[in-house]
Amino acid sequence: MENFETSAIRTQTERTQFDEHSTPLYLTSSFIFQDAEDMRASFAEEKPKNLYSRFSNPNVTEFTEKIAKMEGAEAGYAFATGMAAIYSTFAALLNAGDHIVSCQSVFGSTHTLFTKYFPKWNIETTYFKAGDAENVEKYIQPNTKILYLETPTNPAIEVLDLEFFGKIAKKHNLIFIVDNCFATPYLQQPMKYGADIVVHSATKLIDGQGRVLGGVAVGREDLIREIYLFARNTGPAMSPFNAWVLSKSLETLAIRVEKHCENTLKVAEFLETHSNVELVKYPFLKSHPGYEIAKKQMKLGGNIVAFEIKGGIEGGRNFLDKIKMCSLSANLGDTRTIVTHPASTTHSKLSDHERNEVGITAGLVRCSVGLENVDDIIADLKQALD
Repeated sequence: MENFETSAIRTQTERTQFDEHSTPLYLTSSFIFQDAEDMRASFAEEKPKNLYSRFSNPNVTEFTEKIAKMEGAEAGYAFATGMAAIYSTFAALLNAGDHIVSCQSVFGSTHTLFTKYFPKWNIETTYFKAGDAENVEKYIQPNTKILYLETPTNPAIEVLDLEFFGKIAKKHNLIFIVDNCFATPYLQQPMKYGADIVVHSATKLIDGQGRVLGGVAVGREDLIREIYLFARNTGPAMSPFNAWVLSKSLETLAIRVEKHCENTLKVAEFLETHSNVELVKYPFLKSHPGYEIAKKQMKLGGNIVAFEIKGGIEGGRNFLDKIKMCSLSANLGDTRTIVTHPASTTHSKLSDHERNEVGITAGLVRCSVGLENVDDIIADLKQALD
Protein backbone atom coordinates (compact mmCIF):
# COMPACT_ATOMS: atom_id res chain seq x y z
CA MET A 1 0.00 0.00 0.00
CA GLU A 2 1.21 3.49 -0.85
CA ASN A 3 1.83 5.93 1.98
CA PHE A 4 -1.28 7.79 3.14
CA GLU A 5 -0.44 11.17 1.63
CA THR A 6 0.54 9.63 -1.72
CA SER A 7 -2.72 7.68 -1.99
CA ALA A 8 -4.71 10.80 -1.12
CA ILE A 9 -3.05 12.76 -3.92
CA ARG A 10 -2.41 10.13 -6.62
CA THR A 11 -5.65 8.11 -6.58
CA GLN A 12 -7.44 9.57 -9.59
CA THR A 13 -9.80 8.62 -12.38
CA GLU A 14 -8.33 7.52 -15.71
CA ARG A 15 -7.27 10.48 -17.84
CA THR A 16 -9.43 11.44 -20.80
CA GLN A 17 -8.17 12.10 -24.34
CA PHE A 18 -7.28 15.62 -23.18
CA ASP A 19 -4.52 14.39 -20.80
CA GLU A 20 -5.64 16.62 -17.95
CA HIS A 21 -3.45 16.65 -14.82
CA SER A 22 -6.34 17.30 -12.41
CA THR A 23 -9.53 15.22 -12.54
CA PRO A 24 -12.30 17.04 -14.45
CA LEU A 25 -15.88 17.42 -13.28
CA TYR A 26 -18.30 14.85 -14.68
CA LEU A 27 -21.55 16.80 -14.38
CA THR A 28 -23.79 14.32 -16.14
CA SER A 29 -26.93 12.57 -14.97
CA SER A 30 -26.46 9.59 -17.27
CA PHE A 31 -24.09 7.74 -19.60
CA ILE A 32 -24.47 6.30 -23.11
CA PHE A 33 -23.95 2.80 -24.51
CA GLN A 34 -22.41 1.72 -27.79
CA ASP A 35 -25.09 -0.80 -28.76
CA ALA A 36 -27.78 -3.09 -27.36
CA GLU A 37 -25.30 -5.69 -26.13
CA ASP A 38 -23.19 -3.07 -24.37
CA MET A 39 -26.31 -1.81 -22.61
CA ARG A 40 -27.52 -5.31 -21.67
CA ALA A 41 -24.13 -6.42 -20.32
CA SER A 42 -23.69 -3.18 -18.37
CA PHE A 43 -27.07 -3.44 -16.64
CA ALA A 44 -26.44 -7.14 -15.96
CA GLU A 45 -23.20 -6.05 -14.20
CA GLU A 46 -21.17 -8.31 -16.46
CA LYS A 47 -18.87 -5.36 -17.15
CA PRO A 48 -17.96 -2.34 -15.00
CA LYS A 49 -19.57 0.78 -16.41
CA ASN A 50 -21.27 3.94 -15.19
CA LEU A 51 -25.00 3.72 -15.94
CA TYR A 52 -26.56 6.64 -14.10
CA SER A 53 -25.14 9.10 -11.57
CA ARG A 54 -27.57 7.91 -8.88
CA PHE A 55 -25.70 4.58 -9.07
CA SER A 56 -22.13 5.73 -9.77
CA ASN A 57 -20.19 8.60 -11.30
CA PRO A 58 -16.44 8.98 -12.02
CA ASN A 59 -16.03 11.81 -9.47
CA VAL A 60 -17.88 9.92 -6.77
CA THR A 61 -15.93 6.74 -7.51
CA GLU A 62 -12.62 8.59 -7.20
CA PHE A 63 -13.59 10.03 -3.81
CA THR A 64 -14.86 6.68 -2.52
CA GLU A 65 -11.74 4.82 -3.66
CA LYS A 66 -9.54 7.34 -1.85
CA ILE A 67 -11.42 6.89 1.44
CA ALA A 68 -11.42 3.10 1.05
CA LYS A 69 -7.63 3.11 0.55
CA MET A 70 -7.12 5.40 3.54
CA GLU A 71 -9.22 3.19 5.81
CA GLY A 72 -7.85 -0.10 4.48
CA ALA A 73 -11.32 -1.12 3.25
CA GLU A 74 -12.34 -3.38 0.38
CA ALA A 75 -15.10 -1.16 -1.03
CA GLY A 76 -17.28 1.86 -0.33
CA TYR A 77 -20.23 4.01 -1.32
CA ALA A 78 -20.60 7.79 -1.00
CA PHE A 79 -23.74 9.65 0.06
CA ALA A 80 -25.27 13.12 -0.01
CA THR A 81 -24.64 13.61 3.73
CA GLY A 82 -23.12 11.86 6.72
CA MET A 83 -26.57 11.01 8.07
CA ALA A 84 -27.55 9.49 4.73
CA ALA A 85 -24.51 7.24 5.10
CA ILE A 86 -25.46 6.22 8.64
CA TYR A 87 -29.16 5.68 7.90
CA SER A 88 -28.54 3.76 4.67
CA THR A 89 -25.94 1.53 6.32
CA PHE A 90 -28.35 0.50 9.07
CA ALA A 91 -31.37 0.26 6.79
CA ALA A 92 -29.53 -1.97 4.32
CA LEU A 93 -28.20 -4.38 6.94
CA LEU A 94 -31.06 -4.61 9.48
CA ASN A 95 -34.38 -6.44 9.38
CA ALA A 96 -37.46 -6.05 11.58
CA GLY A 97 -36.75 -7.68 14.94
CA ASP A 98 -33.00 -6.99 14.90
CA HIS A 99 -31.22 -5.30 17.79
CA ILE A 100 -28.39 -2.72 18.01
CA VAL A 101 -25.94 -2.23 20.86
CA SER A 102 -24.51 1.29 20.78
CA CYS A 103 -22.43 3.62 22.88
CA GLN A 104 -24.77 6.10 24.57
CA SER A 105 -22.84 9.18 23.49
CA VAL A 106 -23.68 9.45 19.79
CA PHE A 107 -24.48 12.28 17.39
CA GLY A 108 -27.96 13.73 18.01
CA SER A 109 -29.46 12.67 14.67
CA THR A 110 -28.13 9.14 15.10
CA HIS A 111 -29.79 9.06 18.52
CA THR A 112 -33.05 10.15 16.87
CA LEU A 113 -32.82 7.29 14.36
CA PHE A 114 -32.32 4.81 17.20
CA THR A 115 -35.09 6.14 19.43
CA LYS A 116 -37.78 7.58 17.12
CA TYR A 117 -37.62 5.90 13.72
CA PHE A 118 -36.11 2.42 14.03
CA PRO A 119 -38.62 1.34 16.73
CA LYS A 120 -41.39 1.88 14.13
CA TRP A 121 -39.85 -1.06 12.24
CA ASN A 122 -39.34 -3.15 15.37
CA ILE A 123 -35.61 -2.45 15.55
CA GLU A 124 -34.51 -1.70 19.10
CA THR A 125 -31.30 -0.16 20.46
CA THR A 126 -29.64 -0.71 23.83
CA TYR A 127 -27.15 1.91 24.98
CA PHE A 128 -24.07 1.37 27.14
CA LYS A 129 -22.11 4.15 28.80
CA ALA A 130 -18.48 4.68 27.82
CA GLY A 131 -17.54 4.23 31.49
CA ASP A 132 -19.25 0.83 31.49
CA ALA A 133 -17.64 -0.43 28.28
CA GLU A 134 -16.04 -3.47 29.93
CA ASN A 135 -19.55 -4.81 30.65
CA VAL A 136 -20.89 -4.36 27.10
CA GLU A 137 -21.48 -8.11 26.67
CA LYS A 138 -24.38 -8.04 29.13
CA TYR A 139 -26.31 -5.86 26.65
CA ILE A 140 -25.90 -8.29 23.75
CA GLN A 141 -29.09 -10.27 23.00
CA PRO A 142 -29.75 -13.28 20.74
CA ASN A 143 -31.15 -10.90 18.09
CA THR A 144 -28.30 -8.35 18.32
CA LYS A 145 -26.86 -7.76 14.86
CA ILE A 146 -24.82 -4.55 15.07
CA LEU A 147 -22.32 -3.12 17.55
CA TYR A 148 -22.01 0.63 16.92
CA LEU A 149 -19.86 3.38 18.35
CA GLU A 150 -18.20 6.72 17.79
CA THR A 151 -14.70 7.43 19.08
CA PRO A 152 -13.99 10.14 20.03
CA THR A 153 -17.68 10.69 20.75
CA ASN A 154 -19.73 13.77 19.88
CA PRO A 155 -19.86 16.02 21.87
CA ALA A 156 -18.59 14.42 25.10
CA ILE A 157 -15.14 13.52 23.64
CA GLU A 158 -15.11 10.04 25.18
CA VAL A 159 -12.57 7.56 23.84
CA LEU A 160 -13.49 3.91 23.36
CA ASP A 161 -11.05 1.02 22.88
CA LEU A 162 -11.47 -0.17 19.28
CA GLU A 163 -9.38 -3.29 19.83
CA PHE A 164 -11.57 -4.36 22.77
CA PHE A 165 -14.82 -3.83 20.85
CA GLY A 166 -13.44 -5.51 17.74
CA LYS A 167 -12.82 -8.68 19.77
CA ILE A 168 -16.30 -8.51 21.34
CA ALA A 169 -17.92 -8.14 17.90
CA LYS A 170 -15.97 -11.10 16.50
CA LYS A 171 -16.79 -13.28 19.53
CA HIS A 172 -20.52 -12.66 19.14
CA ASN A 173 -20.56 -12.54 15.32
CA LEU A 174 -21.78 -8.93 15.23
CA ILE A 175 -21.34 -6.36 12.47
CA PHE A 176 -19.00 -3.77 14.01
CA ILE A 177 -19.65 -0.24 12.69
CA VAL A 178 -17.58 2.80 13.71
CA ASP A 179 -18.30 6.47 13.05
CA ASN A 180 -14.77 7.78 12.48
CA CYS A 181 -15.79 11.38 11.73
CA PHE A 182 -13.88 13.11 14.55
CA ALA A 183 -10.61 11.28 13.93
CA THR A 184 -10.60 11.02 10.10
CA PRO A 185 -8.74 8.12 8.46
CA TYR A 186 -5.51 10.05 8.91
CA LEU A 187 -5.59 9.78 12.69
CA GLN A 188 -7.33 6.43 13.14
CA GLN A 189 -8.23 3.36 11.06
CA PRO A 190 -10.88 1.30 12.91
CA MET A 191 -10.66 -1.57 10.43
CA LYS A 192 -7.22 -2.40 11.84
CA TYR A 193 -9.03 -3.26 15.07
CA GLY A 194 -11.81 -5.36 13.58
CA ALA A 195 -14.40 -2.85 12.34
CA ASP A 196 -16.49 -4.19 9.47
CA ILE A 197 -17.75 -0.79 8.29
CA VAL A 198 -16.48 2.75 8.89
CA VAL A 199 -18.75 5.75 8.27
CA HIS A 200 -17.87 9.42 7.92
CA SER A 201 -19.58 12.74 7.63
CA ALA A 202 -17.33 14.12 4.89
CA THR A 203 -18.89 17.51 5.64
CA LYS A 204 -16.48 17.88 8.56
CA LEU A 205 -12.67 17.57 8.45
CA ILE A 206 -12.66 15.67 5.16
CA ASP A 207 -13.98 18.79 3.40
CA GLY A 208 -12.31 20.95 6.03
CA GLN A 209 -13.55 24.30 4.77
CA GLY A 210 -17.28 24.27 5.47
CA ARG A 211 -18.28 24.16 1.79
CA VAL A 212 -20.16 20.98 0.90
CA LEU A 213 -22.14 18.14 2.45
CA GLY A 214 -21.18 14.52 2.04
CA GLY A 215 -21.01 11.10 3.67
CA VAL A 216 -19.30 7.80 2.98
CA ALA A 217 -19.34 4.20 4.20
CA VAL A 218 -16.42 1.86 3.52
CA GLY A 219 -15.69 -1.67 4.65
CA ARG A 220 -16.19 -5.33 3.83
CA GLU A 221 -17.13 -5.85 0.19
CA ASP A 222 -20.12 -8.09 0.93
CA LEU A 223 -21.63 -5.55 3.35
CA ILE A 224 -20.95 -2.58 1.08
CA ARG A 225 -22.70 -4.47 -1.72
CA GLU A 226 -25.89 -4.55 0.36
CA ILE A 227 -25.53 -0.85 1.18
CA TYR A 228 -24.95 -0.03 -2.50
CA LEU A 229 -28.07 -1.91 -3.59
CA PHE A 230 -30.16 -0.13 -0.95
CA ALA A 231 -28.78 3.29 -1.91
CA ARG A 232 -29.11 2.61 -5.64
CA ASN A 233 -32.84 2.11 -5.15
CA THR A 234 -33.53 4.79 -2.55
CA GLY A 235 -31.39 7.55 -4.03
CA PRO A 236 -29.22 9.25 -1.35
CA ALA A 237 -26.31 9.59 -3.81
CA MET A 238 -23.50 12.12 -3.50
CA SER A 239 -23.46 14.79 -6.20
CA PRO A 240 -20.49 14.70 -8.63
CA PHE A 241 -19.61 18.30 -7.78
CA ASN A 242 -19.43 17.60 -4.05
CA ALA A 243 -17.36 14.48 -4.73
CA TRP A 244 -14.95 16.52 -6.85
CA VAL A 245 -14.57 19.11 -4.06
CA LEU A 246 -14.04 16.40 -1.44
CA SER A 247 -11.43 14.57 -3.53
CA LYS A 248 -9.47 17.80 -3.77
CA SER A 249 -9.83 18.25 0.00
CA LEU A 250 -8.37 14.80 0.65
CA GLU A 251 -5.15 15.86 -1.07
CA THR A 252 -4.44 18.20 1.86
CA LEU A 253 -6.12 16.20 4.65
CA ALA A 254 -2.90 15.02 6.31
CA ILE A 255 -1.21 18.40 6.45
CA ARG A 256 -4.42 20.16 7.55
CA VAL A 257 -5.20 17.68 10.32
CA GLU A 258 -1.62 17.84 11.63
CA LYS A 259 -1.99 21.61 12.08
CA HIS A 260 -5.51 21.30 13.53
CA CYS A 261 -4.19 18.89 16.16
CA GLU A 262 -1.18 21.06 16.99
CA ASN A 263 -3.46 24.08 17.55
CA THR A 264 -6.03 22.08 19.53
CA LEU A 265 -3.52 20.66 21.99
CA LYS A 266 -2.27 24.19 22.73
CA VAL A 267 -5.86 25.42 23.18
CA ALA A 268 -6.66 22.49 25.50
CA GLU A 269 -3.54 23.14 27.58
CA PHE A 270 -4.52 26.83 27.88
CA LEU A 271 -8.08 25.96 28.94
CA GLU A 272 -6.78 23.74 31.73
CA THR A 273 -5.10 26.78 33.28
CA HIS A 274 -8.13 29.13 33.20
CA SER A 275 -9.93 29.79 36.48
CA ASN A 276 -13.40 29.90 34.84
CA VAL A 277 -12.98 26.42 33.33
CA GLU A 278 -13.86 23.47 35.56
CA LEU A 279 -13.01 20.57 33.22
CA VAL A 280 -11.28 20.08 29.87
CA LYS A 281 -11.74 16.98 27.69
CA TYR A 282 -9.23 16.33 24.90
CA PRO A 283 -7.92 12.83 24.05
CA PHE A 284 -4.23 13.79 24.10
CA LEU A 285 -4.36 15.53 27.49
CA LYS A 286 -2.97 13.28 30.21
CA SER A 287 -5.95 14.28 32.36
CA HIS A 288 -8.35 12.58 29.92
CA PRO A 289 -9.52 9.19 31.26
CA GLY A 290 -9.05 7.66 27.79
CA TYR A 291 -5.56 9.11 27.25
CA GLU A 292 -3.74 5.75 27.08
CA ILE A 293 -6.32 4.28 24.69
CA ALA A 294 -6.17 7.41 22.53
CA LYS A 295 -2.37 7.20 22.34
CA LYS A 296 -2.67 3.53 21.31
CA GLN A 297 -5.20 3.95 18.47
CA MET A 298 -4.90 7.58 17.35
CA LYS A 299 -1.97 9.31 15.68
CA LEU A 300 -2.92 12.67 17.25
CA GLY A 301 -5.83 13.95 19.35
CA GLY A 302 -8.08 15.54 16.74
CA ASN A 303 -9.44 19.08 16.49
CA ILE A 304 -12.34 18.94 18.98
CA VAL A 305 -11.95 19.99 22.61
CA ALA A 306 -14.84 20.12 25.09
CA PHE A 307 -14.72 22.16 28.29
CA GLU A 308 -17.02 22.94 31.19
CA ILE A 309 -17.53 26.64 31.98
CA LYS A 310 -18.46 27.74 35.47
CA GLY A 311 -21.98 29.17 35.73
CA GLY A 312 -23.98 26.44 33.95
CA ILE A 313 -26.24 27.30 31.02
CA GLU A 314 -26.02 31.06 31.67
CA GLY A 315 -22.24 30.79 31.85
CA GLY A 316 -22.23 29.07 28.47
CA ARG A 317 -24.58 31.61 26.88
CA ASN A 318 -22.54 34.49 28.31
CA PHE A 319 -19.36 32.96 26.85
CA LEU A 320 -20.93 32.74 23.37
CA ASP A 321 -22.12 36.35 23.54
CA LYS A 322 -18.58 37.55 24.27
CA ILE A 323 -16.86 35.62 21.45
CA LYS A 324 -15.46 37.99 18.82
CA MET A 325 -13.38 36.09 16.24
CA CYS A 326 -14.47 32.46 16.56
CA SER A 327 -17.67 31.44 14.78
CA LEU A 328 -20.89 30.45 16.52
CA SER A 329 -22.06 27.49 14.45
CA ALA A 330 -23.25 23.90 14.77
CA ASN A 331 -20.68 22.66 12.22
CA LEU A 332 -17.18 21.42 12.98
CA GLY A 333 -13.95 20.52 11.22
CA ASP A 334 -13.65 23.88 9.45
CA THR A 335 -10.56 26.03 8.81
CA ARG A 336 -12.32 28.54 11.09
CA THR A 337 -12.60 27.90 14.82
CA ILE A 338 -16.19 27.21 15.88
CA VAL A 339 -17.70 27.20 19.38
CA THR A 340 -21.01 25.56 20.28
CA HIS A 341 -22.91 25.41 23.58
CA PRO A 342 -24.98 22.20 23.23
CA ALA A 343 -27.19 22.66 26.33
CA SER A 344 -28.72 25.91 25.04
CA THR A 345 -28.70 25.05 21.31
CA THR A 346 -28.27 21.64 19.65
CA HIS A 347 -29.46 19.62 22.68
CA SER A 348 -31.75 22.20 24.31
CA LYS A 349 -34.87 20.06 23.72
CA LEU A 350 -33.51 17.24 25.87
CA SER A 351 -34.24 17.15 29.60
CA ASP A 352 -31.40 17.80 32.07
CA HIS A 353 -31.37 14.07 32.82
CA GLU A 354 -31.13 13.12 29.12
CA ARG A 355 -28.29 15.59 28.56
CA ASN A 356 -26.37 14.38 31.59
CA GLU A 357 -26.79 10.77 30.45
CA VAL A 358 -24.76 11.52 27.32
CA GLY A 359 -22.23 13.80 29.02
CA ILE A 360 -23.74 17.13 27.99
CA THR A 361 -23.56 19.18 31.16
CA ALA A 362 -25.05 22.67 31.52
CA GLY A 363 -21.82 24.57 30.94
CA LEU A 364 -20.26 22.27 28.32
CA VAL A 365 -18.78 24.03 25.30
CA ARG A 366 -17.58 22.17 22.20
CA CYS A 367 -14.79 23.91 20.35
CA SER A 368 -13.75 22.86 16.85
CA VAL A 369 -10.28 24.39 16.63
CA GLY A 370 -9.42 25.82 13.24
CA LEU A 371 -6.29 26.81 11.35
CA GLU A 372 -6.03 30.46 12.43
CA ASN A 373 -2.91 31.49 14.32
CA VAL A 374 -3.26 29.67 17.63
CA ASP A 375 -2.37 32.82 19.62
CA ASP A 376 -5.41 34.56 18.10
CA ILE A 377 -7.69 31.61 18.91
CA ILE A 378 -6.51 31.53 22.53
CA ALA A 379 -6.81 35.32 22.87
CA ASP A 380 -10.45 35.22 21.77
CA LEU A 381 -11.33 32.33 24.09
CA LYS A 382 -9.49 34.04 26.96
CA GLN A 383 -11.29 37.37 26.66
CA ALA A 384 -14.67 35.59 26.47
CA LEU A 385 -13.84 33.48 29.53
CA ASP A 386 -12.44 36.45 31.48
